[in-house]
Amino acid sequence: MAGQTLTTKYRLADTATLIARIAIGVIFIAHGWQKIGSGVDAVAGGFAALGIPLPQLAAIVAIVVEFGGGILLLVGFALPVTGTVLALQMLAAYGFAHFGTPLIGEGGFELVLALAVSSLALGFTGGGFAVDRLLPWGRDREGARPVRVA
Repeated sequence: MAGQTLTTKYRLADTATLIARIAIGVIFIAHGWQKIGSGVDAVAGGFAALGIPLPQLAAIVAIVVEFGGGILLLVGFALPVTGTVLALQMLAAYGFAHFGTPLIGEGGFELVLALAVSSLALGFTGGGFAVDRLLPWGRDREGARPVRVA
């Protein structure tokens, strides 16, 4: 990529980050939608079987975090908070449903791990094509991006 301007590199990076946010956001939305379709009582019953405390409240939290957080991640709103909350949701999923299981295979935690680290990374990198960039806390400040000196 010799001769490429920094602006072009940033736009490519922003585009790649947007694609990643869309993909991970859609996965979270789908998981939340699946829980919505099942109903809070059914999700709470499954959570109770896993030993999750306050299963009714945990079901509501899971639905809101996964569905709502997926939407927020996808559009790029409140990214550091959104990414952190989604990662914590996946940490809880690991702790209650996947702890002690192998990385891959039946009951494996590879998806939970991938979603946790992806949402955390995207929450703190976000990209330029995010709603956050239109808001006062997300606007680039003069000199905020590093410039390489040849």
